[in-house]
Order: sequence, then structure tokens, then C-alpha cells
Amino acid sequence: MDISKIREDYSKSYLLEENIIENPFGQFKKWLDDALNSEILEPTAMHLATISAELRPNGRIVLLKHFDENGFCFFTNFNSQKGNDIVLNSFGSITFFWPDLERQIRIGGKIEKMDVVDSEKYFKERPRNSQIGAWASPQSQIIESREILEQNYIDFEKKFENVTIPKPDNWGGYCLKPDRFEFWQGRQSRLHDRITFNLNENKTWDINRLAP
Repeated sequence: MDISKIREDYSKSYLLEENIIENPFGQFKKWLDDALNSEILEPTAMHLATISAELRPNGRIVLLKHFDENGFCFFTNFNSQKGNDIVLNSFGSITFFWPDLERQIRIGGKIEKMDVVDSEKYFKERPRNSQIGAWASPQSQIIESREILEQNYIDFEKKFENVTIPKPDNWGGYCLKPDRFEFWQGRQSRLHDRITFNLNENKTWDINRLAP
């Protein structure tokens, strides 16, 4: 198959200035609700981009677990690649792509650790096997085999048998606190709609349209 010949002409919707919600968090919620109601696979999946010590970009998919006007939150091992990147450069970006709706949202800002109380609260809500997995996996570290990971799981399963599993000290939440948004709606003839929100010095949002 010649992948250069793959084409999709987007025509499901549009994004005009008179139709947007002037608060980007409100606009995000509207589009997220559309994604949730559409029953698409993994509507909260987002691409998280960070920068390494070598100034190389690192991207991966994580799941959005909470958002409000304080930020967009996800959970991970603090010693992971993303955790190490954030220590060195706290700026990052997240991208949501919902192809069924022909929509994309890019959000950039500073990433900060969540309060430990909130991380512990969420950890307690996780399935027990996910709690054990957080202990068993030395995330982003080199391991010799799959068997080591599975044995770690068995060992911690025995250790925490019939007891409440505590949150590991090296596991918890981060929140990206946005200073920019871009809402992208696919349109015909590649004349897509791109509306940006940028936080200004007065802590209000400048809204602009970008050429596609």
C-alpha cells in the first residue's frame, strides 16, 4: 500500500469564533463530553511530551484522570522517564486526538506534582492489581526479562496479602497547568479550523485563529 495516497476529507463539523466558549477549560469540557458521549475508544488518552536532559523530546500516551482550571492531571512513577524529564524541565504539552470526531486539542504549560493527599486518595481508588503493579514495576528501568516483572508482582502480592496497600513514595500525580490551548477541527480541502487561547500578563485569554 502506498501510504502517501491515504486521504480523508473532514466534513463532520466546524469551529467558528462565534460558537466557541471563551474560557478554554469550558471549551475543553464541551469537546471532552462529546468524546465521552460518542463512546470512542480511550477518550481520555492524551499524548504527553516532555524534554530530556539531552534536550530530546519524549512522547508517550497517558490517561487524563482529572481536570479543572488548576490543570490536567495524570499519575505515574516519579522515577520514570517522564518524571526525570519533568525534574529537569517542567514545561510540557499534552495532545488529545479524537479521529472519530475529526478533532484535536493541544495544551501546553508547566507541570507540577500534585499534593500527596490527592495522590493517596486516587491510589486508594485504583483496582488492587493496579496498586500492586505500581510497586512491582521499576518503570522505565532496564530489566533482564518479563519473568522478573512477573515475579516482582507475585512477591508484592504476597507481601500485601489481606492488608491495605499503601501508595509507593515514588508514585503519584502531576498536573499540567496550561498557558496555551489550540482547538483543531478538521475541515474540507485541508482548510481546518484552528483556534488558540494564550494566557496573557493580565491572566486573561487571548483568542486567535491560525491558518491551517
